[in-house]
Amino acid sequence: MLRFPTFHWLLLAGLMLLAPAAQAARTILVFGDSLSAGYGIRQDAAWPALLGKRLQDKRLDYSVVNASISGETTSGGRTRIDAALERHAPQVVIVALGANDGLRGLPVTQLRDNLSAIVASAQQKKARVLLVGQRIPPNYGAYAVQFHNTFGEVAKARKVALVDFLLDGVATQAQLFQADNLHPTAEAQPLLLDNVWRGLAPLLK
Repeated sequence: MLRFPTFHWLLLAGLMLLAPAAQAARTILVFGDSLSAGYGIRQDAAWPALLGKRLQDKRLDYSVVNASISGETTSGGRTRIDAALERHAPQVVIVALGANDGLRGLPVTQLRDNLSAIVASAQQKKARVLLVGQRIPPNYGAYAVQFHNTFGEVAKARKVALVDFLLDGVATQAQLFQADNLHPTAEAQPLLLDNVWRGLAPLLK
């Protein structure tokens, strides 16, 4: 029977205790609508899937959970955020909701309250938060300006990182949209990822 010195046993025991922690990737929760759910394209082509690949390429110890739902509003997100946080225990939450609120002309006060509540829930779980801004067409008039400004106001009030506009560099290029003129094509997804990455990278401690 082999016998190991006490020191070796202690070292082995310590390595066994550390192994699960070293293998457990931290989680990034993407919490959005159809713009993040990969509507109309392959799921592995959507920007959250591309984010997972980029993290792997950069050897960053994070996995991505995409909890985005097509058609989701901030009200819907507010009702399900706590369950998502409980289930996935993310270290980082990317909140990419609001586009459907704007297209439906829902009150800006409602948008602000819901976004604030979603961000606050994530912060209460000690998650770092990236809020992704949205825009709606300028023919919505003054409402379009108020809508967009709300994201910056919430980010400032809650002291979280902000991406000004998810579709920056995409919104003005018709060829990067599907036939519905609302949802970006697969070719647009790397641009969306780059927009998100600029706000996300500083949070990946």
